[in-house]
Amino acid sequence: MPDSRTAALAEAIVAARPDADAAAMAAARRALVDFLACALAGSRDRTVATVRTAMGDTPGRSPVIGSGRPAEPLLAALLNGYAGHVLDYDDVHASVRGHPTTVIVPALLAALDPGAPPSADAFLAAYLVGLETMAHLGRAIGPAHYERGFHATATLGPFGAAAAIAHLRGFSAMTTGIALGLGATQAAGLRLQFGFDAKPLHAGLAARNGLMAARLAEAGLSGAPEYLDGANGFFEIYGFGEARPERVLEDWGSPWQILRPGLTLKAFPCCTAAHPVAMAGLAFHGEGFRNLTRATITFPPGGDAALVVRTPRTGIEARFSPEYILAASVVDGAVRLDHFDERPVRPDLAALAERVERRHDTSAPRLSSDPGTRFVVVEIADAQGRIAERRIDGLPGLDDADAKFRDATAGSDAVQAVPDLVRTMRTPGDLARLLQHLAQP
Repeated sequence: MPDSRTAALAEAIVAARPDADAAAMAAARRALVDFLACALAGSRDRTVATVRTAMGDTPGRSPVIGSGRPAEPLLAALLNGYAGHVLDYDDVHASVRGHPTTVIVPALLAALDPGAPPSADAFLAAYLVGLETMAHLGRAIGPAHYERGFHATATLGPFGAAAAIAHLRGFSAMTTGIALGLGATQAAGLRLQFGFDAKPLHAGLAARNGLMAARLAEAGLSGAPEYLDGANGFFEIYGFGEARPERVLEDWGSPWQILRPGLTLKAFPCCTAAHPVAMAGLAFHGEGFRNLTRATITFPPGGDAALVVRTPRTGIEARFSPEYILAASVVDGAVRLDHFDERPVRPDLAALAERVERRHDTSAPRLSSDPGTRFVVVEIADAQGRIAERRIDGLPGLDDADAKFRDATAGSDAVQAVPDLVRTMRTPGDLARLLQHLAQP
């Protein structure tokens, strides 16, 4: 492999030892609990069955979360990635500007031999390497990639999935580089699908494509040894002139990206960019505001790029409407799953959402992978003539996923031991027990 950033990234993936960092491994365990909460709840969505039927429902040995019917690996990766993202409740990472775990974990699960799994520690370490890879590429690609219309979960996901599998299976640097290059050539996914069933398909396809890339490279399929650098490389084609390739290995593992800037576990089942809006709305509700006469949400430039819906028709579209989310949080004092299902939006909330205006603070730094560039300012007025303002900086999230897991799996006794198992698992036997729990219908 030529001496290049491509080669250096592959070598870093091979040499990485995140299992030596206790804090990173603990964060990986929290992330896995959070993902499993989302995937177990998401597995009950009607569209998961639609995808499974459409893709052929080929049986196999790989676990399909929430189902007693395992599938062949590529299908299992797709279904588990889809289920993890279908409720838009899964974690997000600022450097990725997307959702890493719902791509990487499904790909890793599908890469396992259920009869002879690796140690649980090796599985978690591979996840951390996949996340590190995805995050560093996200920092390097620059903001234009997302703002021009690409969904970074979909485009960066195959890299993260392939890197995680390469690390888990002990690929050489050469094979790792080929695997990531095969992932790069499958990078696709457009934000225009936000608010439709196709958005979670992005996560599933990224998991499947990363797994396929790793399997093909391991089998000896050749591919371009240079996929990042040069005139036809990933950064040139997908970066729109704003990529910073030198950031690919900047501070690799020092600290691990899961620790800084950190992985955000979602507190609300809607687009991450609207979470600060929800936090402001909940604060207003606590102060007695209910009947809004007007409201203004101010974002930094690019801060609402993902919030593509202003007048939602269904709860699924409402996930991407800060106007509706503000109305729901102020009126109901909560932002729940039932706000964002397939039913038409509530007329009372839709009427209030029409009174909300968006603005941009053009004097503020443009939203980027630096979490310090993220904020919202929400000003509201009510029928009593009261006016209030809240500024929320950064991205609010959960410290622990246990309550989320319990809510997501209420009524399913078979999986209640999962959080404790994930926190303590170390050996191949521990991982095998987790796989058995996940395969419960």
